[in-house]
Formats: sequence, C-alpha cells, structure tokens
Amino acid sequence: MLGTLCTLITALTCVSGVTVVTQKPPVVTVTKGETATMDCNLGTVTNYEAVWYKQIPGGVPQYVLRFHHSYSSVRYGSGFSSPKFTSNHQSTSDYRLIINTVEEGDSAVYYCKTWDGSVNEYISQ
Repeated sequence: MLGTLCTLITALTCVSGVTVVTQKPPVVTVTKGETATMDCNLGTVTNYEAVWYKQIPGGVPQYVLRFHHSYSSVRYGSGFSSPKFTSNHQSTSDYRLIINTVEEGDSAVYYCKTWDGSVNEYISQ
C-alpha cells in the first residue's frame, strides 16, 4: 500500500534591482516519512543569509529558519527546530532547506528570501 504523498511547493523567481532569487525544484512530492529538499540560489548575493518561510494557502507566512554560510548553526523560528528542519549550503549563494520525516502537515509553499542591498529590503517572489 502506498504511503501518503505530501506536496511541497517552492516559490520560483523574483527580480528586484539586479538580484535574482531562484528556487528549485518548483514542486517536491514525497511519501510520508521521507526527506524533502529544496534549493535556493541567491544570485549575486553572497554576504547575506537565506531565510526560509512556510505558508499554508490562505494562511500567513511562518518563519522557519535562517542560515548563512558563516553561521555555526541554523537559527530557527518559533515552533521549528532540528532535526525536523535544517539547512546547508553548497556555495556562498546556494542554500538548501531539508525537511526530515515529512508529514501531511508539512505540505505548504516554502520560499526563501534574502537581503537586497540595492533596494534595502528582503526579497522573494
């Protein structure tokens, strides 16, 4: 018997000034209990953190975590913690959100933001 499938959606692309934030893949579908990963490329931004949010359709965004390649550990929002949620980086502008042991309640839109110094605000889609 197949397990429950959970769909996690990532926001795609945002252009603000010269900064382009790109997330992939656009949709992640995993079986309950599996690990889901999604990537965020901060474009030309290399000195600011990736900040991940979870948003259930019709709900307000929830701050999940923030991570910068120079941090000694991930910084979490209220109600989110390791080992369920974590992050790592592949470069100074490539970050990954990892959701372990996915449950139905994890199905949502996930998106990352970063600081855009050209407009002095956090940007995402």
